[in-house]
Amino acid sequence: MEKLLSTKEVAQRLSVNEKMVYTLITEKGLPATKITGKWLFPSHLVEQWVESMTINYPTGAAELPHKSGLLMIAGSDDMLLDRALSLFMKLNAGYVVLFGAVGSLGGLKALRRGMCHMATSHLADENEKDYNFSFAASELEALPAVVNFCRREQGLIVAKGNPHGIRSCRDIAEKDLTVVNRPLGASTRIIFDQQLQEADIKPARLKGYGNEVSRHLDIGLEILSGRADIGPGIRPAAAMLGLDFLPLRWERFDLLIPKDCFFDKSIQQFLAMLHEPAFHDLAASMPGYELNLAGRMLFPGESR
Repeated sequence: MEKLLSTKEVAQRLSVNEKMVYTLITEKGLPATKITGKWLFPSHLVEQWVESMTINYPTGAAELPHKSGLLMIAGSDDMLLDRALSLFMKLNAGYVVLFGAVGSLGGLKALRRGMCHMATSHLADENEKDYNFSFAASELEALPAVVNFCRREQGLIVAKGNPHGIRSCRDIAEKDLTVVNRPLGASTRIIFDQQLQEADIKPARLKGYGNEVSRHLDIGLEILSGRADIGPGIRPAAAMLGLDFLPLRWERFDLLIPKDCFFDKSIQQFLAMLHEPAFHDLAASMPGYELNLAGRMLFPGESR
């Protein structure tokens, strides 16, 4: 088991008083668990939380390898994206695509540090009328080109038949259900936390809130196995595993590309694929996707 820190030890690490630690738990999602009436903090999760809150990374820490035929993508994971990467390599012999599932915020940080050619993100602004631009402006020195990959349906995944009769996040606390979660920095986690806040639910009180998995499909697998009752995710993951889905909203899932490499051959070929019938056939075979904006360059202030 990872080392568990006391409230005092966390306060010392963060250079704050102990009262502020309690505020960070309830308002900022500081990972914590309560055992025998005392808050305890897994040290590795505290470190991850600090990293997810970091906004000023040094630049020039890494340089992308300029290899012909190599495309590196990092950010939020998506099931259509997984299939699209395979399709891209099938359509473009000799090309290799590498993807790192680090969450939307992680993708922006990787882009800032020169560790990928493109980032995938679905970060909604506070008013939910736009996506990604305000976050890119705060994380990056220059706004990237933003091209839509798809629109997809976000919600809550539950067991087939919804045996607990779940209607909203409020039922999680009222029915004492076990959740499974996405990592800090994942946009789906942020959406889930927003829903909990609106329902006036303290995340630290939920069973399983600290159980984090890296992919949407893993959320479904935890529920299918009975280890969890509910978790945030996308409709395609629920449909693939025969689970029920409680819709919350449709969202934009975008590609963020630094303008200085936008016209690289590999990137242009990837963007061209978004208009191919084979790509549209992939999306049509999976419920919960819409491609009305796919392949279109977007600009700040456009409606959803």
